[in-house]
Amino acid sequence: MSFYLNALGIINSLGDNQKDVLGRILNGSPNGLVASRGYIENETVFVGVVSYPLPEVPKSLSKLNCRNNQLLLSAYNQIKDDIQEAIDEYGLDRVAVIIGSSTSGIAEGEVAIKEKLDTGKWPVEFDYKQQEVGTPSLFLKSYLKLTGLHYTISTACSSSARVFKSARNLLQMGVCDAVIVGGADSLCKLTVRGFNSLEAISLNKTNPMSLNRDGINIGEGAALFLMTKESSENAWEFLGYGDSSDAHHISAPEPEGLGAEIAIKNSLLDAKLSSDDMTYVNLHGTGTELNDIMEAKSFRRIFNDKMPCSSIKPMIGHTLGASGAIELAVCCMLISNLNQHNKLPPHLWDNERDEKIPELNLVKNNFRYQNNEKHYIMSNSFAFGGNNCSIIIGK
Repeated sequence: MSFYLNALGIINSLGDNQKDVLGRILNGSPNGLVASRGYIENETVFVGVVSYPLPEVPKSLSKLNCRNNQLLLSAYNQIKDDIQEAIDEYGLDRVAVIIGSSTSGIAEGEVAIKEKLDTGKWPVEFDYKQQEVGTPSLFLKSYLKLTGLHYTISTACSSSARVFKSARNLLQMGVCDAVIVGGADSLCKLTVRGFNSLEAISLNKTNPMSLNRDGINIGEGAALFLMTKESSENAWEFLGYGDSSDAHHISAPEPEGLGAEIAIKNSLLDAKLSSDDMTYVNLHGTGTELNDIMEAKSFRRIFNDKMPCSSIKPMIGHTLGASGAIELAVCCMLISNLNQHNKLPPHLWDNERDEKIPELNLVKNNFRYQNNEKHYIMSNSFAFGGNNCSIIIGK
């Protein structure tokens, strides 16, 4: 049984459509991260904020009106015709919705709580449902008037990578015929300050795999796909999925990358491919001391030193629960008609190697992959608590 990603909508700090996002990533644009004040008291931090106009949530769904759902709606609008075709073909009860998120509507809650403390009253427009973690899937299901299964997965920074396994499982079991699948997360003070309390936020632009790496920059965005068992003309094949749990620490990764290695090997096994079959690997590449060294160690136990790899987080930030879907979307676009010159995302860093990190073939500007009959790309997400996911797509 085969599974396909038949449509793709994306929004992040570099664009609100496929063409703009891919073009700026392939050119190594540094403009996705901007200096901003207010997230951390008396500090300026770089964030990947979406500055594009966002669609309004209908008044009938005002209780679910939050920035997260506006980001989702922006991604949905790019593929609404494909989704409507699926609804027309399969029915309202046979199209499921599975979304990954970690912040949901926390930003709206922050504003509301401050107003309550200042005035003694909650804002008229605030509803607690806006910040429930299940809100993203409920919103899309309600917006489309679907009657089938819907739920949200929240496993920190692997949230919207795990959704693809769930979507495939539902299709395999015949629970549904199509799944609207992806992720969304929006910027809020809670996450920025939370990571800062763990000394994981960089006050500079993130610098993954460098000797001088000192933390992450937070971003926001959304990506949505339509997964089915049938292929459309421009579909990507969903080939492999692997996951694991470090069972090591509540936040820190297992230092040798053993859990990450298991997830990658499981993904290759699931896809019936070898490490040498990959065209490119998208790194989790957060720029933190612990992630980068364990990720590089696990990578080199599986791949040789010629395998092209990079992290796009220096361009769009770490989009947290949305990162799995957003980065998989970029991987899909790399093997699409949009990428006419076969370029790969450059790895933006200061080029200062950490001798403790095994050497990787980090993609340089204008690197191009060779034309083959079929290309396979892997995207990895390694989240807090050792929540590891690895996905392989092909075309």
